[in-house]
Amino acid sequence: MSSGGTVVWITGLPASGKSTLAAHVAARLRASRAPVVVLDGDAVREVIVPAHGYDPASRDAFYRTLAGLAALIAHQGAITIVPATAHLRTWRDQARSRAPRFVEVHVATPLEECRRRDPKGLYARAGDAGALPGAGADYEPPLHPEVVADGGDDDGAVRAVLDRLR
Repeated sequence: MSSGGTVVWITGLPASGKSTLAAHVAARLRASRAPVVVLDGDAVREVIVPAHGYDPASRDAFYRTLAGLAALIAHQGAITIVPATAHLRTWRDQARSRAPRFVEVHVATPLEECRRRDPKGLYARAGDAGALPGAGADYEPPLHPEVVADGGDDDGAVRAVLDRLR
């Protein structure tokens, strides 16, 4: 693997398989002894900015923080994997502009499949949780992602991400 730092931003609808794909990529990187950090959007939200809500201003602040943290780690030479919805392109573009290298991965799971397997019950509670991407808030898919995945268990997408990191 390359010794330079890279941010691998994995975007997609809630319950699309972003975290699952991130875990598969991270496991392969760790097996090759590559320095890797996973900044799962949900976990980072709980630890760093638990007071941030889901209104537009709070989401903007959260994704700005997440992009900055990912870039900081990548500038230290690590591969930083960020499974986070970031449903507006502008947030992902900001992350790209801050990173030494950037790979955008779109987990293109159809909305109905995300709703069907929704492990956190987000779609069922969408009215209570604010504007959920895919259920009230628009999701802006990447225009030109480096990798497109068909769900979180897409081994071809894992290999494509690893190829981008060489």
